[in-house]
Amino acid sequence: MWEQIRSNRRKSVFLVLCIAALLLFLGLVIGEAWQPGAGLLGVAVALVLWTVLSLTAYFRGGDILLAVSGAKEITHDDHPRLFNVVEEMKIAAALPKMPKVYLIDDMAMNAFATGRSPDDAAVAVTAGLLGRLNRDELQGVVAHEMSHILNRDVLLMSMVGVTLGALVMISQVFLRSLYFGGSSRRYRSSRANGGQALILVVAIVGAILAPILAQLIYFAVSRRREYLADANAAVLTRYPEGLASALEKLSVDTQVLARANRATAPMYIVNPLRKANEARTGLTSTHPPIEERVRVLRTIIGSVSYQQYEAAWRTTRGNRGSIMPASALASDQANPIRQAMAPETQQTPRQQVREAGDLLRKVNQFLFLPCACGLRIKLPPDFKKPQIECPRCHRLLTAPVAQMVAAGAVAQAVAGRPEQPVPAQPLAITRSGTGWMSFKCPCGTTQNIAPSFAGNQIACSHCGRKIQIRRA
Repeated sequence: MWEQIRSNRRKSVFLVLCIAALLLFLGLVIGEAWQPGAGLLGVAVALVLWTVLSLTAYFRGGDILLAVSGAKEITHDDHPRLFNVVEEMKIAAALPKMPKVYLIDDMAMNAFATGRSPDDAAVAVTAGLLGRLNRDELQGVVAHEMSHILNRDVLLMSMVGVTLGALVMISQVFLRSLYFGGSSRRYRSSRANGGQALILVVAIVGAILAPILAQLIYFAVSRRREYLADANAAVLTRYPEGLASALEKLSVDTQVLARANRATAPMYIVNPLRKANEARTGLTSTHPPIEERVRVLRTIIGSVSYQQYEAAWRTTRGNRGSIMPASALASDQANPIRQAMAPETQQTPRQQVREAGDLLRKVNQFLFLPCACGLRIKLPPDFKKPQIECPRCHRLLTAPVAQMVAAGAVAQAVAGRPEQPVPAQPLAITRSGTGWMSFKCPCGTTQNIAPSFAGNQIACSHCGRKIQIRRA
């Protein structure tokens, strides 16, 4: 496995340097076309732009991607099933650190991984994915994303994407300058010698073709990485059908991920823009065809290994080429395919949807208000009334707010000693039952307690106040 990672690193560096060389060449010819003798200045501008964007992608790329996608970090108490699956795959992949887990507020089914190394990684899934996949399928998707982290694919795609963005920026600035400054450019061109005119033509052709060539390389790298991540996921889970079934469900999903764009699309497990670009296939597609990925996974029978995946891939594609690195095949070990998890250990589809919906409302600061009749009312964060009538039994329910409690022995110790300040009284809320409970901090922020929460204190996510959780 480490040989495979080193091989990926070498190929990644080579690809990034190739696209960077294309960027510098474009800077050279545009500089010469803009002003004779200014080629080195164009190279310097391109190099500075690439360096700034690359450093931003390296140190903050993951945070930017998570912010753009609208992902919000969640804890183990928020969704234990997802965290258990991530932890299982972290152990199977031998990652040194547990990745952070994020939820994307969207009912489309998708997921991606981010982070420049396994020590700085995160896995993000959509609420729609959690609501419609069983544990085996969720495990396959998480294993796929863990494989991207393990193989250092995330950093590669970030760096290649940034270099592509720099190419597009320089090309667009040059072409637009020709358009808006057309008269002066035509005058200068008419007086230029043949060599200068040739450089101008090369610059225009380069400005048009360089971003297209770089984007084709970007897409090709993305497609190959998806096949490798599928193979790794099958090996990590020892259950190829889990990922295959998940991909099938994703392929028929009619929802379009609202906050996805062309720059972030290759980072997802399936193309989030495929509904808007249904005809895009071949060289211009960001992902391999889902049907082909499913066929490869379902061709693996009996045992699972990189060699088995390689054989299945060749069978599906008519024995054309190779997909697995030689280092992975040389150090391969086959393992028997495990059985699917028993139905009684799986959640029902209704439970999955309800759990995902509750989690989505939780991260969006909804207030869960249980009534004695059994109905649980979900109030939006902008609900301002102190009371609400239960629509089923018509009881008047009060929205719970953390209240000040006596400081106890501390207050008694300072009683009668006005020269010493009285400590601030702590906040407390009484919890009844073991289901979801929520309340408002005095600062107005909604705090939610998951069913699995077993602590006796939490901190307000907004003001930081410590709030004691008492049992009824």
